[in-house]
Amino acid sequence: MGTEATPEADGTGAVEVSVDQDLCTGDGLCVQYAPEIFEFDIDGLAYVKGADGELRTDPGSQVAVPGRLRIDVLDASRDCPGECIHVRRVADGAVVSAPAD
Repeated sequence: MGTEATPEADGTGAVEVSVDQDLCTGDGLCVQYAPEIFEFDIDGLAYVKGADGELRTDPGSQVAVPGRLRIDVLDASRDCPGECIHVRRVADGAVVSAPAD
């Protein structure tokens, strides 16, 4: 029996996420879904945070999503009332989940 490459091992499933604060409504669903990735800042808006736990407050900041949190981040993007969460595949930049235009 051979071993198959996992999405995390070969990079095909790796995703990164960002939050558009101009659209964020501060409802906090993202923080509930994935508190390791999303956090509120003092302005009441959600931001992404890196593996070091630090908020990334620069506009368009993206952070890598650990494989174990991928579904939670995708659910947050899908359910976000502000439609402000963008998820892209690292390998090619393809949109995995984003607000409808």
